[in-house]
Amino acid sequence: MHLRLLSLLVVCVASAFAGDFSQRFEELKSHATPAQLYALLYDLPKGGDLHNHSGGSELPEWRFAIMTDPKRNGGDTFYTRVRFSSPADAIDPRQRYRTIRRHHYELLSPEVQKEYVRLEDLTKAERAGWFAAMKLDVSGEGRDEFFSVIWPRLGPAFSNLHVATELLVENLKAFGAEGLLYLETQFGVHGVTDNDGQMIPIDRAVDFVKQRLAQPDVVATGMTVRFQKTILRFAPNAEQSLIENYQFVHNNRDLWVGINMAGIEENGFGYPARFLATYRQLRAKYPTLPLSIHGGEMDGNDSHIRDTLLLGATRIGHGVNLLKDPDTLLLLQHSQRTLVEVNLISNRLLEYTPDLTQHPFPEFLRTGVPVCLNTDDRGMWDSNMTDEYYTAVTTFNLSWDEIVQLGRNSLTYSFAPPAVKTKLLADYDARIKAFEEKYGAEDVPLSAALGQLTRLEPVAYGYAKRTWGLSFD
Repeated sequence: MHLRLLSLLVVCVASAFAGDFSQRFEELKSHATPAQLYALLYDLPKGGDLHNHSGGSELPEWRFAIMTDPKRNGGDTFYTRVRFSSPADAIDPRQRYRTIRRHHYELLSPEVQKEYVRLEDLTKAERAGWFAAMKLDVSGEGRDEFFSVIWPRLGPAFSNLHVATELLVENLKAFGAEGLLYLETQFGVHGVTDNDGQMIPIDRAVDFVKQRLAQPDVVATGMTVRFQKTILRFAPNAEQSLIENYQFVHNNRDLWVGINMAGIEENGFGYPARFLATYRQLRAKYPTLPLSIHGGEMDGNDSHIRDTLLLGATRIGHGVNLLKDPDTLLLLQHSQRTLVEVNLISNRLLEYTPDLTQHPFPEFLRTGVPVCLNTDDRGMWDSNMTDEYYTAVTTFNLSWDEIVQLGRNSLTYSFAPPAVKTKLLADYDARIKAFEEKYGAEDVPLSAALGQLTRLEPVAYGYAKRTWGLSFD
């Protein structure tokens, strides 16, 4: 079915589902306490998360628990740096709490080894500092802390396949608990090594991930997961990396469903037009692969979104500066072919839109540009998908039909195989209907619906506590 026709049907179906519940939802919004509204949105069926960086989406508490558990980390040991004999290192924020694996540690000189401790040997204060070092949880931390400090702190630890896969499982469990059906995360197995530092063959790594995802605890989440392979857009060898990863995704289409390009756009070396010839070369060799590419995550005006469309992308990550390119905005409003993956909390914390009342999201949503809500690097924001919905509802007064449309968009524009997508949409419709009956059936007065919300036990993280004072411990 043509995507534009499908998107029109999505709106019609969403409106049909929303018809009887819309007034009740407005009553719930106006009468619920902040905690009750948060509980309602935690209980809400949410579709999927399409813009998700696996390496940045795991909470530090999960990471610590897995890294210190030999049964879950493959028998590895992790060390983190807490002392500094070099004055230069002492003032370099990337060095504090830099976390490495045992085989990295063993290559250090005895003098430098003394500056590292095993994660499990951290003092209470050091452990709290380690957690905080992996999050944007202090006023004034922003774009530079995120791109230039947090990622380098964790870089060496990402090569442990056991840890990466167990963290993926933790995310699936948490997302399933808050009403998601689908996760399409940027996840790869290139460059993973065993505990001796030897490279694990790609085929063996893929099989390991598949076997873990087939385990009962993952199946019990009710989540469907697919992966994108990400290219660091400003790397000197980015074109060659794109060629190799395009072939990898083509050969593993059962689990990997698309290509992404990420990395700070202000860098200047990862501009979309750089890759046009390479994408055209790849399309001449392989059947179509879906593309979801970061574009327009910039402060100023540029042509990055337009140029990303030229690359063949049908999903744009962020699109923050799209309003500054009216011709491309008009194209997206009328084509209905391309979805913008909106990341409200990310855009606020990285200061692309520090005042969310100025975010272009409602303009997209209410002028015909397909959009959905996503979490981006939620582990580093200390947030979840409910925080994205709570932000959108309280900032932009979303209606019930808009909420349903967002959820359906996240599945309709996913890169899941057609049969999987059809099932996901049917499951989503069934869950929405059950949700409406739970809180809006004729025999459920408003007071009873609010009472149900008071008895719920949503899971809120640090972002909700710091931003709205919401805690459900």
